[in-house]
Amino acid sequence: MSKVTAYTGEQIQQHSTREDIWIVVHGKVYDVTKFLDKHPGGEEVILEHAGIDATEAFEDIGHSDDARELLKDCFIGDLQVEYYLSCMLPEFPGLYSADANMLSLAYDCFCIDAFYV
Repeated sequence: MSKVTAYTGEQIQQHSTREDIWIVVHGKVYDVTKFLDKHPGGEEVILEHAGIDATEAFEDIGHSDDARELLKDCFIGDLQVEYYLSCMLPEFPGLYSADANMLSLAYDCFCIDAFYV
């Protein structure tokens, strides 16, 4: 099993143009550039969330299982746990060293909807 790359928010934000679009959904990073023209809801909604966390928008629309499978094909890595926690929970510095496998648990436990730098 190959190691999954972990990206910081700054790295993700660098991919926020029509030609290069990354989004984050549930702590996972996706390159959705090639999907932009194929998105049934139009490209605007993806462009609106380019370079940031799109979890709330993705879940609010009620995507089908097929849509979730398509998203898996765009997976490129995880949101870096230390970065995520340092932005969301600055008052708990001990959490920054959490294992990468804990990101989904942290996401669910803290009910954090989005990250912004």
